[in-house]
Amino acid sequence: MKIGPIEVWPPVVLAPMAGITNAPFRTLCREQGGGLYVSEMITTRALVERNAKTMAMIRFGPAERPRSVQLYGVDPGVVGRAAEIVAGEGLADHIDLNFGCPVPKVTRRGGGSALPYKRDLLRRIVRAAVAGAGALPVTMKMRKGIDDDHLTYLDAGRIAAEEGLSAVALHGRTAVQHYGGTADWDAIARLKDAVPEIPVLGNGDIWTAEDALRMMARTGCDGVVVGRGCLGRPWLFRDLDHAFRGSAERARPALGEVAATMARHAGLLVECFGSETHGVLDFRKHVGWYLKGFPLGAETRRELATATTLAGLRERLAALPAGLPWPGEAADGPRGKSTARERVLLPDGWLDDPRDAAVPADAELATSGG
Repeated sequence: MKIGPIEVWPPVVLAPMAGITNAPFRTLCREQGGGLYVSEMITTRALVERNAKTMAMIRFGPAERPRSVQLYGVDPGVVGRAAEIVAGEGLADHIDLNFGCPVPKVTRRGGGSALPYKRDLLRRIVRAAVAGAGALPVTMKMRKGIDDDHLTYLDAGRIAAEEGLSAVALHGRTAVQHYGGTADWDAIARLKDAVPEIPVLGNGDIWTAEDALRMMARTGCDGVVVGRGCLGRPWLFRDLDHAFRGSAERARPALGEVAATMARHAGLLVECFGSETHGVLDFRKHVGWYLKGFPLGAETRRELATATTLAGLRERLAALPAGLPWPGEAADGPRGKSTARERVLLPDGWLDDPRDAAVPADAELATSGG
């Protein structure tokens, strides 16, 4: 698969996930296999204003090539300027645009998965990003729409192709579904039929390498985007690498290998943040994902999830029964949040006119990370 001049093999992309896909996690995943590994969501306003936290988040390791950054923005002028900065200062090799985030603080400003409903505004943003990025390839990730009564993915895909995007990724859920229910892979197939001139990537319910192969066979998509399936399981990218090369080999790490990866992940976070307290606290959310399916008691999990020092965390990890085998299907299944929402928070009057290209007041977020 090619995204602009970038060869991506296997055709696998790590989905941008706020608070997850920072440099330490990308490092762990990238070591397992090939693909494209995208940063956390970076807000364009914060980048243009040189917000210190945001600038620190645009941090790639020396071995990270190509470097991919995801930008979120609602104002075409700000998005275009942010793309100019990324390209002009050599901050990344690829820009992805976020039109898929379903969280309320984003959609209520008209951003993320709410924005493609405004077709003309979407076109202005995409056009500005492509112009600002110059030679860098620009892609976008989106959802089917706001809800089943307001589907936007086919129009958005055509706009992407017409305005020069190098690829488009579709999560087969609406914003109101959030992460509930089942992803609609048939929508991915319809998008591929609608925009055959650019690569289409599918996203949603890829928990195993076999799921990725099934999605591509069923939809005809050019590649897959993996999000929640790799939480606490960076070796999923090893499985994907093997699967796309025709190998039946799969990673089945015993608890000792899992614990060693957990300790390394925590250490990388401490190094990245320059603070032991920050790094260990940030790691806590990963504990349940790493240990999913292993027959460990609640007290053991609680102790690991409440560690306050790196030494304390490593000591508790070393005490785990290293020989416990990989729990199989119990660990391979869904992970992360899976509930739907009752409604999507939107700006007042957002659904009145899909051709209104005005930028909502206070649309741009001042900080990055979703």
